[in-house]
Amino acid sequence: MSSAALTIDQDVWRPKYNPWLIAVVVALAAFMEVLDTSIANVALPYMAGNLGASNDQSTWVLTSYLVSNAIILPISGWLAGAFGRKRFFMTCLGIFTVSSLLCGLAPSLGLLLFFRVLQGAGGGGLQPMAQAILADTFPPQQRGLAFALYGITAIMAPTIGPTLGGWITFNYSWRWIFFINLPVGIATWFLIRRFVEDPPYLSRIKAAGVKLDYIGIALLTLGVGALQVLLDKGQEDDWFGSRFITTLVIVATVCLISLVIWEWFYKTPIIDVRMFKSFNFAVSNLMMFTLGILLFSSLVLMPQFLQTLLGYTSELAGLALSAGGLVLLFEMPIMGKLTTKIQARYLIAFGWLALSIAMYYSTKRIDLQMSFTSAALLRIAQVIGLGFLFVPISLVAYIGIAPEKNNAVAGIVNFMRNIGSSVGTSMVTTLIARRSQFHQARLVEHARPDNPNFQNTVNGLADRFSHSGLGTVEAHGRAYAVIYQNVQAQSGTLAYIDTFMVLAVGAAIMFFFTIVLKRNDPGGGGRVAVE
Repeated sequence: MSSAALTIDQDVWRPKYNPWLIAVVVALAAFMEVLDTSIANVALPYMAGNLGASNDQSTWVLTSYLVSNAIILPISGWLAGAFGRKRFFMTCLGIFTVSSLLCGLAPSLGLLLFFRVLQGAGGGGLQPMAQAILADTFPPQQRGLAFALYGITAIMAPTIGPTLGGWITFNYSWRWIFFINLPVGIATWFLIRRFVEDPPYLSRIKAAGVKLDYIGIALLTLGVGALQVLLDKGQEDDWFGSRFITTLVIVATVCLISLVIWEWFYKTPIIDVRMFKSFNFAVSNLMMFTLGILLFSSLVLMPQFLQTLLGYTSELAGLALSAGGLVLLFEMPIMGKLTTKIQARYLIAFGWLALSIAMYYSTKRIDLQMSFTSAALLRIAQVIGLGFLFVPISLVAYIGIAPEKNNAVAGIVNFMRNIGSSVGTSMVTTLIARRSQFHQARLVEHARPDNPNFQNTVNGLADRFSHSGLGTVEAHGRAYAVIYQNVQAQSGTLAYIDTFMVLAVGAAIMFFFTIVLKRNDPGGGGRVAVE
């Protein structure tokens, strides 16, 4: 059947139940899955202690989940076509919920890692299928509002994850960060079974039969698995100073390039890479990848700065970030409404510009005397631009794409955002470490015996410690220790400033990419406007 016929058929089809009821149900499933990508972070030391593992070993709890999750994301469209989207969605939710229970009951680290792999595989289909269901459930003119609801889950969940995980772990047990998925998962599964249905075009795709692409699956698994592990472990193992990381880089590069070539010429690919022939689709995925970098980079940078250099507790740092989350909560529905009035590319351009300015502004506001109020206001400034990006970029990705590709579009877009989040986390962790070393080396150059200012500072501190009852030698030792602590704090602050500047430049580059995006008909979803 032709794309035109499918488009007409899809425009006529409407779900039996209220679209907003369906939207809340599928968004709840997606929220639960996205929450699990970040909620376990702060609980790792507790897991390690309870299961008799080292802190380094416990980080595989995160890596194992991300690897299996990243492998499923790009092929979720193919799997939905092969098994039926509703059936696939329910299966993923069932696997995710059961494996959450098993994670909470795991008696050893080995079993916990195995169950996390299952949980990540089940969760990998929830985000893209939720977005694809929204794209099909709502008429084009309401698609922006539906994506706004989905955007709340995609952006809010990582924001509250660490704070919620820390509170649960501190007050109860790390096992409850997995157990809380059970009532939500079970209730959502039954609601999906009752209210969600597949549109007619999916039935035709399934009836036509889907050939299994063994080579594509093998290349994807090896390539994405190696990429995710090297991003997660690269800084920890000193990147190319580690033979393990170097091997992963080679494996990821060879497998992913081979995957693209194979899928391009294979008749029934598991990933429809030919969609990237659409320049609009390619640019929107690049933007979603960059959005993932900036979103998770800022989520790592702000609480890390507050905790390591300003001495905030994880709970207090989470509260400082919560103001930004509340702003997004109010901003996203407004953004969904704006997409029915204003071209998506104009909203995207404003979002990148606002984000670039906010990241540059952060370089001027970050210092060791920052108050809680200043930190909260800075976080608000950082998230305003994010709200103008997620929904319009999601809409732009569908421009000119036939409805039968909705599942594939959602899978690839979510994959790009998730990989971007891994790249962003790895990038800022490396930048902070390397730039801290650089600035520390420069600052230490001034701590010389022939520098009168340095000697005066040492002698002044030593006199103060001597008056506190310390001996001359001990007082001088304490003075040097205090100066070294200040050097470390100053070099760390300068490293954060450098990193925010890199993010500002990245957002500015994306601003210029908006020029090449196609015009869309505001309120017309994925329809291209007539020039």
